[in-house]
Amino acid sequence: MNFIYRQKISIAMINSLIIGLMLTLCSHQGYSQNKGAEVTNIVFTSDAHYGITRAKFRGDSNVTGHKVNAAMIQQINAMPYLTLPEDSGVNAGKKVGYVDYIIEGGDIANRMEIPNQSAAASWAQFETDYMHKLNLKDEDGKHAKLLVIPGNHDISNAIGFSKPMKPLTDPTSMVKIYNMMLKPEKRLTNNSYNYATDKVNYSYNIKGVHIQFITLWPDSAERIWMQKDLDTVAKNTPVIIFTHDQPECESKHFTNPLPPHNMTIENRFENLTAEYYKEGVIASKDDGATTIEQRGFVKFLKDHPNIKAYFHGNSNWNEFYKYKGPDNDVNLNVFRVDSPMKGKFSASDETKLSFQLITLDTQNKLLTVRECLWNTSPMDANAKTVIGDSITVSLKVD
Repeated sequence: MNFIYRQKISIAMINSLIIGLMLTLCSHQGYSQNKGAEVTNIVFTSDAHYGITRAKFRGDSNVTGHKVNAAMIQQINAMPYLTLPEDSGVNAGKKVGYVDYIIEGGDIANRMEIPNQSAAASWAQFETDYMHKLNLKDEDGKHAKLLVIPGNHDISNAIGFSKPMKPLTDPTSMVKIYNMMLKPEKRLTNNSYNYATDKVNYSYNIKGVHIQFITLWPDSAERIWMQKDLDTVAKNTPVIIFTHDQPECESKHFTNPLPPHNMTIENRFENLTAEYYKEGVIASKDDGATTIEQRGFVKFLKDHPNIKAYFHGNSNWNEFYKYKGPDNDVNLNVFRVDSPMKGKFSASDETKLSFQLITLDTQNKLLTVRECLWNTSPMDANAKTVIGDSITVSLKVD
């Protein structure tokens, strides 16, 4: 009897181990779909805007950026187990699997116009959500790499603004982004930071695709760095740009052309680019004319036909479109992403809140971008993310 009892226990233990192993394999099924494949998954979001509130979110009102971003991070963490639709895109019909990179497109700290909180307080909340709560893993089982660029609000906090802020300046988010992404031998401090020289420009090579991350917009000064970087890249290598502003930029983001180049409420300039505005001495309240400035960028695009895609935030909603330039003489694939706090449409309709999943097939030079609607059932925090619009474009260089 004792032998039979031990035998039953052993068999039960073995069965339990087998069941446990099967459950483990099933629970990690999403992480096995693209093992060894030439596929890279990237989650892209922008304009976190810590320091302000949403009017409505999941049955509550005046909800902090900290709470809304944390809710989005929870949905992002579940992405590996999401099955992609049969949309003819890269990895269609498969589970997402590994996620290699998460990209934040800027405006981490909302501008510190009274009564908004300091950039330091906003950055601390961002660290909590994006550095400690994100648990996505890449193919090697390491944490997915977080890549960050600054937005106009981060820059304004560092250099000042025409309207009152409290404190008057706080470069914390700019300093933190610079140190995290550029890893200088001597780390910058709030006291040593100089926006004129300490730009957040860096690049990555991902399996034969070159990705540039630049400060705000590819103005004439940024293009100097971009050119030096592209000089190290073969001309048949596809290039993707990530930056904060849309290709048209905004007139107010340029520097006041009149000496002493002050920012005032009247002229509306924010002095965010090294390039002076060339089309007047007053910036528009809206986008404003930037035809001359754009032509400089268009020339750069023509000189570098291997630049195949451009991702941005700033004016936030999900959109896949072609940038034609002011003279309709270029054809650049552009991807605009939503904001958890300030989306043009999602700010008033939370079911439209989204981020993007970028799936890159580096072997076949294909790029699929999918809209990820992460709050379609606002009262159900455990509802799955829903794939909305999607598009696939070629990255092949002619």
